[in-house]
Amino acid sequence: AKGLARLGALRASATMYRRLMGGVKYSGKLRPGVRSAARPVPEHIPRPDYAADGVPRHGCLSVSAKEGPLIDAMREASRVSREVLDCAVSAARAGVTTDEIDAVVHLEAIRRGAYPSPLGYRGFPKACATSVNEVICHGIPDSTVLQDGDIVNIDVSCFYGGVHGDLSEMVMIGDVDAAAKALLRDTYDSLHAAIGICGPGVPYAEIGRTIEEHVKPRGYTIVKQFCGHGIGQVFHEPPNVLHYSPGPVLASKARMELGHTFTIEPMINQGAVGCLEWDDDWTVTTTDGKRSAQFEHTLLVTEDGVDVLTKRTANSQRFWWEEAS
Repeated sequence: AKGLARLGALRASATMYRRLMGGVKYSGKLRPGVRSAARPVPEHIPRPDYAADGVPRHGCLSVSAKEGPLIDAMREASRVSREVLDCAVSAARAGVTTDEIDAVVHLEAIRRGAYPSPLGYRGFPKACATSVNEVICHGIPDSTVLQDGDIVNIDVSCFYGGVHGDLSEMVMIGDVDAAAKALLRDTYDSLHAAIGICGPGVPYAEIGRTIEEHVKPRGYTIVKQFCGHGIGQVFHEPPNVLHYSPGPVLASKARMELGHTFTIEPMINQGAVGCLEWDDDWTVTTTDGKRSAQFEHTLLVTEDGVDVLTKRTANSQRFWWEEAS
């Protein structure tokens, strides 16, 4: 769910990089694990249009406003996605593999009559993405064992009632160092600072400006190759929601309107601004091996601002700063 509309350009540049460098260069300690076989989805579960061959067939060229039953459907799909993510977060602990987390996501989505949106999307092989430490996004669940001190982003999307919900959260595994804790808190706060300025008539470009103003003074960099996106009956639709300020020349003139549904999902690095793609054509890491963090919500523009459709519930994890307060 990471603004995959921009993935083609990144893949092209990453492929050229690998050819020049003689293959993928890992930036940190993480290496690909062994993937399990594909998990089946029961026939009675409604599927998005790309489920059979990975190719999305429906799209739109402009930002679409949702009304009535479609808004109700977005609320339900987002609620289901939140429930599934909370189940996955509860399973994440030291000694568990990222594939075991994927199994939880797959099972819990199906139990609710939902299809895990990432599965098969443009060939992605699993029900969710698990991005550990230096992995920025699109980590493929496999035999990688979570260890004490790791941080991991779990990205869940569910297709339910004909629409998609989308969200992600960071999880701390065991005893995490102070720098990682600060990265998670600052990334979370940047997301909510951006949510706080949203509402009818607000330029989408204000989202990136707000995030940039929050994280840059703290010494972080913002991943520019991926972005938030519109969402609804189509998994990724306009607008592209940038998490940085592109300047007045390149900034989108699009403004939020009642009924717009979209994600904000900043990816914030401890170190260098760039990214590196693995040979699996999905996993994207920092170039220097330093850690990256991300939080994501699906939002609906309302008369009063925005509703966070994927908001946390009483069953959601408590973050370290909440436990400390």
